[in-house]
Amino acid sequence: MYIRAIFMMALNLLEYGMGSLSSVRLEANSELLSSKYSEPGGRHSLKRVLTYGTFDLLHYGHVRLLQQASKLGDYLIVGLSTDEFNSLKGKKSFYPYEVRREMLEALRYVDLVIPEDSWNQKLGDIQAYHVDIVCMGGDWKDDERFEALRPYCDVVYLHRTAGISTTEVKSRLAQ
Repeated sequence: MYIRAIFMMALNLLEYGMGSLSSVRLEANSELLSSKYSEPGGRHSLKRVLTYGTFDLLHYGHVRLLQQASKLGDYLIVGLSTDEFNSLKGKKSFYPYEVRREMLEALRYVDLVIPEDSWNQKLGDIQAYHVDIVCMGGDWKDDERFEALRPYCDVVYLHRTAGISTTEVKSRLAQ
């Protein structure tokens, strides 16, 4: 009982002094992006992977996709569609952006979550985060928005997990 009380007090002090624990994790992971991890000549020693998505109603298909993506490199960045961007795409998420971000940050495969505000930000993200590989689910294969990135990084399409999709989950829940 005494040890638990001390632990809870320490946890509260951490959160009070440094913000939420997820932001502490995020700051620590984003430190990996700094130039001190660069090799001579400006090359970065970490192979950086970037993927994008809404990740609404997080399910095992999402987890498997993120697991596959993380195996392509050393550092996985997820561009998470904001609620405003989803609205422009004609989509409505069950969970708001902040909740979806927290869920992604809790996964051991994800190192950094950034907001995805528009279709046009991808090249800027590649340059800002020194991305080596952009990967997406196989349903995006041959989409010009991703194929146009090939001069700047590798583009990889990952296999989707059969039998699961957010659309299917929403449909089954509605029954």
